[in-house]
Amino acid sequence: MGVTEISEDRFLNGRLRIRQFTRGFRSGLDAVILAAAVPAKGGDTVLELGSGAGVASLCLTARVPECTTTGMEIDSDLVSLANENALANGMASCVRFVQADVLSLPPELRTTFDHVLCNPPFHNSDAESSPDDLRAKALQDTGNLSRWLQTGLKRTAANGTFTVILRADRLKQTIDGLPENGVTVFPLWPRRDAAAKRVIIQVHRGKRARFTLFPGLVLHESDGRYRPEADAILRDGARLEIAESRR
Repeated sequence: MGVTEISEDRFLNGRLRIRQFTRGFRSGLDAVILAAAVPAKGGDTVLELGSGAGVASLCLTARVPECTTTGMEIDSDLVSLANENALANGMASCVRFVQADVLSLPPELRTTFDHVLCNPPFHNSDAESSPDDLRAKALQDTGNLSRWLQTGLKRTAANGTFTVILRADRLKQTIDGLPENGVTVFPLWPRRDAAAKRVIIQVHRGKRARFTLFPGLVLHESDGRYRPEADAILRDGARLEIAESRR
């Protein structure tokens, strides 16, 4: 990657200090909410696909420090930075980041985990490409979104969960590639009067319940402030109770 500037960003009201490259993809609200949606408990094993600088995995560990988390990322510079972030936040004993390609997993990662999460590349056309080549690489799915989903499902243990956050306009394509049973969709609304821009999709392996669409979460008040439910997640690291949340 060469010489690249790094910023230090604070998450969960300053509980986490995470260094990120100023160029390329930078994690923010999506990663925090994704981590909040994973129903992990102490003793569980967790895998993050495409972990970047480690924001989602470290936010999850801040809430559930007794779980064991592996983040995988294809960019070796990001892997090094993520491991530095884990060490700096006192989490290196329970979170590790490894270099691997989601589309071609090494043998040591071809096992199952209690929970799998990912924020996959979700732009699907050249027209949506970023002028920043590093950011474009992280965001363009190059037709591989379904392969990311299949990898996540294969790595999810029986009775475990696979949780994804992505753009709302990719919902149909995503649902088409998932099982008929055990799928929950949870929209994230910017405001009450605005269309959802993001959705959380969670697959519960082994559940017979058919597709369920929940009301979702409204993030902002009309004046732009975060609503209390969103603020509790973003500032306090609260869990997002998908089945119990209401608009």
